[in-house]
Amino acid sequence: MKTYFFDTSALVKRYITEIGSQWVRTLDDLQAGNKIIVARITWVEMLSAFSRLKRESVLDTADFNTVLQAFEYDWDTQYQIVEFDKSLAEQAGELVKRHPLRAYDSVQLASALKIYQIHTQVASELFTFVSADDRLLNIAKLENMQVENPLEH
Repeated sequence: MKTYFFDTSALVKRYITEIGSQWVRTLDDLQAGNKIIVARITWVEMLSAFSRLKRESVLDTADFNTVLQAFEYDWDTQYQIVEFDKSLAEQAGELVKRHPLRAYDSVQLASALKIYQIHTQVASELFTFVSADDRLLNIAKLENMQVENPLEH
């Protein structure tokens, strides 16, 4: 079993068909047995992405409701959530001082690093940070994480 940390740019591909969606859905498939971990702020970012697509008429009301319902179900049943707390905020703050990161990206990366540090004690090669943001992926590599970009699949 592998562990994948998905940032929002990658996770949205599970619900909205775009480049990389098929690959993401393969990893998220329950039969694959992978562990999917997300940051608590992913909830807000996903709702923001879905709402933007509805405002831009990419999703109609019925599709919006279907996507939202599927995401809410998966959130409650499939994803492990990294909670935002004081230590995570401090680590995200350290990351923005070292790297050119946006605030929420630093929280995503700090959340992934928290889990990665646990996995390095067992088998770091079983942990992958997944994002469709090249800048974030490059910084994750600098932090010694294995990365994947769904846009390459």
